[in-house]
Amino acid sequence: MNQDAEIRAALDAERAATLDRMAALRRDFDGIVDSSALVATDDEHDPEGATIAFERAQLAALLDQAQRHLADLDHALARLSAGSHGRCERCGQPIAPARLAARPAARTCIRCAQAPG
Repeated sequence: MNQDAEIRAALDAERAATLDRMAALRRDFDGIVDSSALVATDDEHDPEGATIAFERAQLAALLDQAQRHLADLDHALARLSAGSHGRCERCGQPIAPARLAARPAARTCIRCAQAPG
């Protein structure tokens, strides 16, 4: 298997895992919404309401994070198809193989990732 095929396989596997995670988060979120709809909870005055609101907000944040990661993976796959994957989007230098192994969707080299703003 050539290097591009290995990278594509890693990105595809991470994409599938992210989609699975998103589906699980949606099920959990929907479960919280559905269960809170069955009872008359008042988030502001019910002692359990704050917990329900927190769990709902936490799941929404995790789902948002997963959606951003999915977009990063799709961007990496597009860059791989275009032949630009593995090059830093800021400085144009190659991204270290160890960084790509750890974060296949990395857009920047370590130096640029650590640079402010």
